[in-house]
Amino acid sequence: MDGKPSLPHIRVLLADDHAVVRAGIRQFLEQSGEIRVVAEVADGRQACQAMLQQQPDVAVLDIQMPGMSGIEVVRWARAQGLSSGLLVLTAYDDEPYVQAVLKAGANGYILKTADPEEIIRAVRDVYQGKSVLDAQLTRRLFENLQASLGTGLAAVDALTGRELEVLTLVGKGYTNKAIGAQLSISDRTVQNHLAHIFDKLHAASRTEAVMRAVSLGLIPPTLAGQGND
Repeated sequence: MDGKPSLPHIRVLLADDHAVVRAGIRQFLEQSGEIRVVAEVADGRQACQAMLQQQPDVAVLDIQMPGMSGIEVVRWARAQGLSSGLLVLTAYDDEPYVQAVLKAGANGYILKTADPEEIIRAVRDVYQGKSVLDAQLTRRLFENLQASLGTGLAAVDALTGRELEVLTLVGKGYTNKAIGAQLSISDRTVQNHLAHIFDKLHAASRTEAVMRAVSLGLIPPTLAGQGND
């Protein structure tokens, strides 16, 4: 035999109530050569059932679907303790939707107007445990955060040096396990630091914490929304 062994495919569930949209997304995802769509569903309840049956690596979810919304599916999956990465792919760019999705526990939020390459990269990054946020949305959320926080430093409790180290690595896309290895601490200690960071920054997710930290000047803006290699 010659050549390198093929890498395992990223197993993806597609949930969108428009068959034409699903077909288009499936086509360019599978043409990437590294992604295999293992299930397609048209509503939120079917998405939950397919996630239990197929155990996909990544579930790509629309927001507005019959039965259950994408946000409700995300909440359900997190309550079930499922290990699938959750990427919301939607036409909605309204900040309340973004905040609701992130607070529900999604790993990423990408607009359907994104280039196919961006969506493929988002699936790959979510599979690798990274947080992903559409670049257009990131800029808008930064502007809104800066406007609401102002100088903002007095509005949050100061982060410790170790918490800043952890948050910086989160911004680089490291998983808890990788952060622990980098800092020679346990996964549980990383989780404890993240809980303190979320509390101090009034954040409900890793992505929101990074965005707030950038807006406050605590970490470099180049880390924000980093899901790229």
